[in-house]
Amino acid sequence: MTYCVAMSLDAGLIFLSDSRTNAGVDSVGTFRKMTVFENPGDRMLVLMSAGNLAISQSIRQLISEHAGAGGKTLWNATSMYEAAQIIGEAVRTIHERDAAALGNFGIDFNVSMLLGGQIGGERCRLFQIYSAGNFIEAQSETPFFQIGEAKYGKPILDRVITPATPLDEAAKCALISMDSTLRSNISVGLPLDLLVYEADSLAVTRFVTIDESNQYFSMIRRTWGQQLKQVFEGIADPIWDAGAHVKDNVLSAHDGFSKPMRVHVPAKQARQDMAPAPLQTLAQAGRDSQP
Repeated sequence: MTYCVAMSLDAGLIFLSDSRTNAGVDSVGTFRKMTVFENPGDRMLVLMSAGNLAISQSIRQLISEHAGAGGKTLWNATSMYEAAQIIGEAVRTIHERDAAALGNFGIDFNVSMLLGGQIGGERCRLFQIYSAGNFIEAQSETPFFQIGEAKYGKPILDRVITPATPLDEAAKCALISMDSTLRSNISVGLPLDLLVYEADSLAVTRFVTIDESNQYFSMIRRTWGQQLKQVFEGIADPIWDAGAHVKDNVLSAHDGFSKPMRVHVPAKQARQDMAPAPLQTLAQAGRDSQP
């Protein structure tokens, strides 16, 4: 498994990926999920992948070596939309070649990709590409995409990220999102690749590979947990069965209607539970007490 997140912001783009592909007791695989297609001054594209590693590597190899319909490649595409179409065509080509054979071995054709970047004078754009080769584009209402093990890192993104978020703040949020995922899922692991792209630069200007020794990420991992605990402890405990005079932190009130959905005790069982214990005679009690 893996986790990749990308953000489309007014100031540029954020890309972050882990590098773990499997995590057994004695088998940990590490493969980088981020690939950069850069022609400085002309275009800068980033492709990240999740799913079956063999499939994603085949797709990446195909788009690196072969032209799509009409001789189009990522190097001569005139727009990011056209670049996304080229990736989609490559996905379908590999599906036609490999899907049936994989199916014979009970393996699903499973791949998802994030493609973002900027070509010439066009604005920055970000796409999510599915196993069928179709894709969607990030919009102002949804400025980020995730692929892979996404659920653990999504809450912080939902609360923080908007198109107006500055790049450094967005990069910090992406790293916190990744830390939450690393903490909860062993199938996501270091090292990480982080690329921060400033709009209209048409070149990679900020990139870092993050491992266990990275000072900033270590600070994030340590501080985020401490801050979360402090915030949690600062929230008041609930008040149960509060009276009418209590107005704050009321979880339940005396006059509230709160009843659980109960399963009735069978009548026969209820009679057995309620039946009195049999009385002993004095003779029986005497015999029971003898050694």
